[in-house]
This record gives sequence, C-alpha cells and structure tokens, in this order.
Amino acid sequence: MHKPGWSMFWIFAGIVACAGLSVSDSSAQGYPVKPIRIVVGFPAGGTADVVARMVAQKLPEHLGQPAIVENRPGAGSSIATERVATSPADGYTLLMLGNSGAVQPVLRAKLPYDLERDLAPVSSVVIGPFVLVVHPSVPARNVGELIALARSRPGKLNYGTNGVATSPHLAAELFNWMAKAKIVHVPYKGASEYIVAVAAGEIDMSFSALSPTLPLLKVGKLRALAVTSAKRASLMPSIPTLGESGMRGYDRSTWFGVLTPAGVAKVIIAQLNAVLGKVVNTPEMKEAFSQQGLEPQTGTPEQFAAFIRGEIAQNARLIKMAGVKPE
Repeated sequence: MHKPGWSMFWIFAGIVACAGLSVSDSSAQGYPVKPIRIVVGFPAGGTADVVARMVAQKLPEHLGQPAIVENRPGAGSSIATERVATSPADGYTLLMLGNSGAVQPVLRAKLPYDLERDLAPVSSVVIGPFVLVVHPSVPARNVGELIALARSRPGKLNYGTNGVATSPHLAAELFNWMAKAKIVHVPYKGASEYIVAVAAGEIDMSFSALSPTLPLLKVGKLRALAVTSAKRASLMPSIPTLGESGMRGYDRSTWFGVLTPAGVAKVIIAQLNAVLGKVVNTPEMKEAFSQQGLEPQTGTPEQFAAFIRGEIAQNARLIKMAGVKPE
C-alpha cells in the first residue's frame, strides 16, 4: 500500500504535467485565430516587400486569416529583425529575412538580438541571381575579357552598389578575389541609382538584381556578361553563369525566407512550413516570381537554418576580405 504522502505527490505531479502540456499546446490549438503579420526590413516597393506581399496575398487561402505586411526599414533590416525577435512566440509575427539579415551578425558587434538564439527558421521562400552588367563602352564581351581588362588596369575600373557590405558589394568583392583583380567600389544610396549610373556610363559595371536590369538590357543601355548563381536564370537563359565563364565555384544569390520568434510551438512552425511550400510552388506563383528574377526555394526548417549559417560564414569571409570593419 502506498503511503498517503506519496499518493498525494503523484497526483500533484500528474496535475503539473498535464498543466504543462496544456500550456505548451494552448498557443497551437486552433492556430491561427487572428491576422498574421509579416515584418519586412525594407521600404514598400523593394524586392523583399514584393515577395512578402505576394506570399501574404495567398496565405489566407490556406490559413483562413488575413496576412498583413509591416514595413520596418532601416539598419540593414536589423530593426525589423529585432521587432520579430522580441515579439510573443505565438506564430502571429513573422519575419521575411533576406541576404542583409545574414550580414548584420558579422557587420555589427552589438546587435539587440542573436539571430540563431532569438529566431526560429520556418522555410526559405525564393532565390535568384545577380547579373554582372557593364556599360556598352567597356571593351569586354565576356567575363574572360573583363578579367583581362581589370588586371591590365588595376584600380581603373569601378563598380556600383547600394552600399557597403550589401549583397552586390560582397558579390563584387568575391569576383575581385577570384579574378585576382582590383575593381574599385563606388557606393550609392539605392539599387536604382547605381543601375542607372552604369547605364549612363558614370561607372563601369555592377552586380544587379535581374528585374530592374532587364529593361535597360533590352534597349542596349547595359551589356550582361554573366549571372552569379550556380545555374542559369530562367529570365535570361542565354547568359552564362560565372562558374561557366571560368570562375569555378562562384555562387552568390539574393534570397528570402520566413522566420518566427524562438519558442514558437513546433506544430505551428510545421504548419507554416507546409503552407509556405504549397503557396510558393504553385504555377501562378512560380510565374510571378520569375518576373522578379526569382524562383521558389522551399525546404525544412532545419535546411533553412543550415543555409543561413552557411551564408553568415561566407559573409564573414567576404567582409574580412573586403576590409570592411565591423561596427
């Protein structure tokens, strides 16, 4: 026969265990029951915003609740990341993270959040290459000729970007390193400014997103030499990759994916992951993303976490290589 004290202990322990289960599962029960917010670290109209709004438009079909995009631009997307990292871990606040989000942990010594500790990956969403373009006056018809030209004129050619340690900057510095060349960086305030500057002949070249570059390519204001991804872009299949052009192993892309605050119930993350996979991979969305120079890339939360870690590691090497000093 059990002693009364032990009987009461096991009854109490059972109540505590059941209470614990009900607390951990309560946030997931019936999810979602209110609108979901997708936070973007850039202004409306940019690629990150466009991707977020395309996803937000389709989420209600699968979740039964509205999805609202909230723009929190500034500090290389770290303001938006902090907003989500400090939000309740209930699955109602999501972050649309992009390349810049994997740069900030390397570039800034004192962030108000830890990307790996305070956020939980849900799924990657899209990926797309940059395109290496030159002004038509640059006497290089392919990557090999550009490398030879750059080596013969060290420090004379230049390239434009939308700022220090941005994705185009790191893409160009990787090119510099692999080509053993010295092409000078000229930072601008925004992507549209440096693309226009190349088209006007103010600077020689740039690594640009496909979508805003295409109109200028079609009218002959720019010449495309290569794309930066491991495979050719569907929007310009005739343009080779840098890897095909002699820079074996070169692979830099623009990408976006969704994260939640750390601590969100695994069942909610699994539900969001499954829904994103359905939304992003429909023929309609594939076509819409293609017009932005992007293509769907989804997978498990674990795969996205590993991808982010790899991006941070590569960014750390490139930032050191470029001589950019962390703040």
